[in-house]
Amino acid sequence: MWIGLGTRFRPLSFNTPKPLIPLAGQPMIHHPISACKKISNLAQIFLIGFYEEREFALYVSSISNELKIPVRYLKEDKPHGSAGALYYFRDRIMEEKPSHVFLLNCDVCCSFPLQGILDAHRRYGGIGTMLVIKVSAEAASQFGELIADPDTKELLHYTEKPETFVSDLINCGVYVFTSDIFNAIEEVYSQIRDTSSNYQSATRSVPADFVRLDQDILSPLAGKKQLYTYENKDFWEQIKTPGKSLKCSALYLSQFRETSPHILASGDGTNRKPTIIGDVYIHPSVKLHPTAKIGPNVSISANVRVGPGVRLISCIILDDVEIKENAVVINSIIGWKSSIGRWSRVQASGDYNDRLGITILGEAVTVEDEVAVIGSIVLQNKTLNVSVQDDIIL
Repeated sequence: MWIGLGTRFRPLSFNTPKPLIPLAGQPMIHHPISACKKISNLAQIFLIGFYEEREFALYVSSISNELKIPVRYLKEDKPHGSAGALYYFRDRIMEEKPSHVFLLNCDVCCSFPLQGILDAHRRYGGIGTMLVIKVSAEAASQFGELIADPDTKELLHYTEKPETFVSDLINCGVYVFTSDIFNAIEEVYSQIRDTSSNYQSATRSVPADFVRLDQDILSPLAGKKQLYTYENKDFWEQIKTPGKSLKCSALYLSQFRETSPHILASGDGTNRKPTIIGDVYIHPSVKLHPTAKIGPNVSISANVRVGPGVRLISCIILDDVEIKENAVVINSIIGWKSSIGRWSRVQASGDYNDRLGITILGEAVTVEDEVAVIGSIVLQNKTLNVSVQDDIIL
């Protein structure tokens, strides 16, 4: 599993790695890792990224114990690219001689039909099979577009973020390969080494030891009966921004309704339980006043305190937050250890594609009583005693 740095997730990612930011009550990376346990005969899971090992140590230990499968974090010494990173750690990845290797991007949100992809790959043959999905023509240009044979499912053509429309079929960032993928990457390295110094300037805009899976592997192998596709009929999103994370949290909560209903909260608005509407996750340690009204699409993490008359809609509330009486939070992410005052409002339009469509409070932000924070981003350790709208508070 390949992990990027998540710079677009600031201010949430200033103190917490993006993959560990909770969606639907679990770290972002937990959802694809949990899907991996459904693969028969899974040997081990590797997380590859740039973060320091200590930042993932606690989570890696916890998830290894939970899944009863070895999970290890491998830190790159420098950027190698998505294919280059796989090759750099090839000896570690192949130490147990697996028949197949899955590669998942951490910032993908979907149902991860991994066993289905593997079964299809075994039928197809070839080096690898990739998960694909149909999207609108307008959205397709933001991703890798591809053409596949409608009968054999062979990948015939692949281009990354083309300037002109190629296809409404896009790459989902989920793959399964045989060990032959390492030979394919080695061939790319050999071509780079054997080509003149003009190769980099004329054909590549990246360092010679940086190998991209999309442009350097998928595109050249397309149409050679080496790569195949498996179409995803379920939901899919790429989690590039905090706004998208709120949308993806809703998708995972909805999935829980079908796969793990026991995870979701229930309530009846009595003097013992608050009113729960739709799909809601509440950590067992949360203290909720019975007059609060929660949902839909709400995720509340550990040690949160929710006061009387509070209304929460479409939001992620992170650890140790206090939301005081009659406060309202809508279309927002509230950072760790923040405080929302009495009769205050923290909300946004809910446009996941708009930079200020989701209000985000960084860690330890205090919103004082009767203050409105609308469509804004607030960096950590700030105190707001006046209302703000469509602003970035540095």
